[in-house]
Amino acid sequence: MGMEHSKILEREEVAQGTMAFHLAKPAGFDFRPGQAFEIQLPGAAPGESKEERCHAFSIVSAPHESELVFATRMRDSVYKRALAALPVGAELDIDGPFGSLTLHKNTARAGVLIAGGIGVTPFMSMLRNAAMQQSQQDLLLLYSNRRPEDSAFLSELQALERTNPKFRLKATMTDMAHSAVDWSGDTQTIDREWLQQAIEGLANPIFYVAGPPSMVAAMQQLLLSAGIDEDDVRSEEFFGY
Repeated sequence: MGMEHSKILEREEVAQGTMAFHLAKPAGFDFRPGQAFEIQLPGAAPGESKEERCHAFSIVSAPHESELVFATRMRDSVYKRALAALPVGAELDIDGPFGSLTLHKNTARAGVLIAGGIGVTPFMSMLRNAAMQQSQQDLLLLYSNRRPEDSAFLSELQALERTNPKFRLKATMTDMAHSAVDWSGDTQTIDREWLQQAIEGLANPIFYVAGPPSMVAAMQQLLLSAGIDEDDVRSEEFFGY
């Protein structure tokens, strides 16, 4: 679609150190769940690099929603500091959508979504969209974080699981020794046995992996070692989120 003008409508903390930004949705801005856009900040100074004023983010909101939402870890980078300083009402530019990490169209085949940390963002759009459409496709989200405090959108995902009988959430927290929040679920890293137990009974699933590059590479290798055809594995790496 090219460059579109927008502005910040709201910001909210969705996990410790992770903020979601709600943006005005430009007229006619269409996208598929799982796609991304680039956010260009205003007031770029002469000599600033593209990385210091532009950043790509997966779209958290679903296509039917009236706002565009993205979420990010608020790390100490030039771009993140400038983003954090923007007030509600600040204008910015959107370039997109782009990306091919979108659900397959054959709903008879299950979708297994594997997310590490903030890699959950493209899957939020997919799951919100599936709930709105009352999709009959089986969807499973395997969601790994260090602690519940670090788990963006965890409460919403738990609510989606309660209201959508075709969606199942299997979350694991790998560093509960440093958590101040109670957690009664799994606490192990994702391994072959845990994965195979989770996907048991799903119809001919296709796998989607999103997260830090090291996590994506490990999950790709794990899936291949579990006998998953590489043509049934799709992934997206999140750099610097």
